[in-house]
Amino acid sequence: MPTFLSRYATPFTTGLFLVSLISGIALFFHFSTSAFREMHEWLSMVLILPFILHIWKNWRPFLTYFKRPPMAIALGLSLAAGIVMAWPALTGESSVSPQVAMIELVTNGTPAQVAPLYGQTEEAFIAILKEKGFTAAETGKSLVDIATASGKGERDVAMTLTMLKQ
Repeated sequence: MPTFLSRYATPFTTGLFLVSLISGIALFFHFSTSAFREMHEWLSMVLILPFILHIWKNWRPFLTYFKRPPMAIALGLSLAAGIVMAWPALTGESSVSPQVAMIELVTNGTPAQVAPLYGQTEEAFIAILKEKGFTAAETGKSLVDIATASGKGERDVAMTLTMLKQ
């Protein structure tokens, strides 16, 4: 086991951190979000194991960090930043991004309300939705209700709308 730790803990920690870093930057700037979101979430979870192995391998040097103020300062500031970022959700204040709010507004609309955004008539838009697998598409239902009745979710509606071109 020590040979495994010596050989792989730091390289895997480094490699997965780089994947998390690059995908996190892409998500922050809303670049190819659908390509990076799942990668970022899952591989960040996988990063936990090599991180633990890295800490285990370097336990004694790691403990020395706790004997000096920089570790306490860094941990305190990190905790404070996390609380500030989570505060709106923790206190019940709205923490929905403008993008999410807009997606919810559109997906809660009916085909008659949304079709003009895509330069379509309601009838043509309903036909497009049916072609894309939203078999329950009909007048008067919200796109979310259509998705649910078609065995799909709000994300499916948003992804379909994103792919539609005027």
